[in-house]
Amino acid sequence: ARQLAVEPRTTLADALRDELDLTGTKVVCDRGACSACTVFVDGAPVCSCMTLAIEVGKREITTVEGIANDKQLHPVQAAFIDCDASMCGFCTPGMVMSCAALLKSNPKPSPDEIKTAVSGNLCRCGTYPKVFEAVLNASQQGKAS
Repeated sequence: ARQLAVEPRTTLADALRDELDLTGTKVVCDRGACSACTVFVDGAPVCSCMTLAIEVGKREITTVEGIANDKQLHPVQAAFIDCDASMCGFCTPGMVMSCAALLKSNPKPSPDEIKTAVSGNLCRCGTYPKVFEAVLNASQQGKAS
């Protein structure tokens, strides 16, 4: 566990990126509209650009860098690669985190459930069909954890 001394106005996204050099979390809209900055706080997905760092205190924060198991990619990360589900990469970390949260709570989602789960994630490149394919592939292979 790491502790930081930050100004009260510092967002969780800025603390992760600027203080801890965890740059996988992307800040795209900086107003909670795109979900590219999604991280887990105590296992629940949150928009880190809308969360103050001081709000999370000693809670567990997991970024896209932290969902992999040792040197093995998280199943969703691997499926994104296998299905070519990212283009420019701005939305990818948030998409991966939202999809990982979905599969954690629902290991066998329907296509409609996947669409609902990522409905708050904006992708300027339009890779949604590949994202849906990646999540279905990960779930069908029993790779939900």
